[in-house]
Parts: sequence; structure tokens; C-alpha cells
Amino acid sequence: MREMALFAVIRLVLWAGIWWVLTLFDIGVMLAGVLAALIAMLISILFLNRVRDAAAMRWKAADDKRRERHPDDVDEDAEAEDSFLDAEAAAADGTHGVEVTGTSRATDASHSGPGELPELPAEDPENTSADGR
Repeated sequence: MREMALFAVIRLVLWAGIWWVLTLFDIGVMLAGVLAALIAMLISILFLNRVRDAAAMRWKAADDKRRERHPDDVDEDAEAEDSFLDAEAAAADGTHGVEVTGTSRATDASHSGPGELPELPAEDPENTSADGR
């Protein structure tokens, strides 16, 4: 937590200092704020590698601990979306059944793909009007 707070404070102080310098040049408060944010971001990317990496590693360690405490947390919406995408991918590959969370799911037979479009009736030139309708 200390690393993340340190990184945030350094970036905020950097932004405030750059904003103050830019407002001295009479750029305007809003434009100075936007430019200060961009410049502070670039400076932090270039020169704050150690602090940023330490914060990222701390964040990863905390996330790993959380995953160890709750390994059975399953996002049901994500699972449903994944199974739907797997079924769509299998239909595109030409397979007709996909094993999804212990059940076999067949693709919908009424679904027409681009290769299975119905034939259009031939136009009768005698029944069409001059404007093509």
C-alpha cells in the first residue's frame, strides 16, 4: 500500500508543479491542467520505473493473496459468455457439438451461415416495371 500511495503522491506533486509553471506562462488554467497531466504522465513513464514497478508488484501480491483466499469465486456471467463464444467458434469451425461445463451443446440448426443462404427466385422480366421494382 505504501508503494501505491508514494507513486500517487509523486505523480500528483509532479502534476501540480508542472501546472503551476504552465499557469505562470499564462497558458490558461484548463489547458495548463491538460498539458500538465500529459507531461506528468510522460515523466512518470520515463523516470519513475522503480516506484511504478514496486507499486505494481505490491498490487499483484495483494491480488494473488485474494485469489488464494477465495479460489472458488466464479463469475457466472463470464462463464456464460465464454461458453457462448466457444459454441460460436465451434460453429464457425464446422463442428456441431461443443463440450461446455460438462454438457454437450449443439449449434442451432435453424441458423443460416453465409454459405447456407436460401436461393432467391429468378426475376420475371415481364412483371417488372420500368423503374426496376
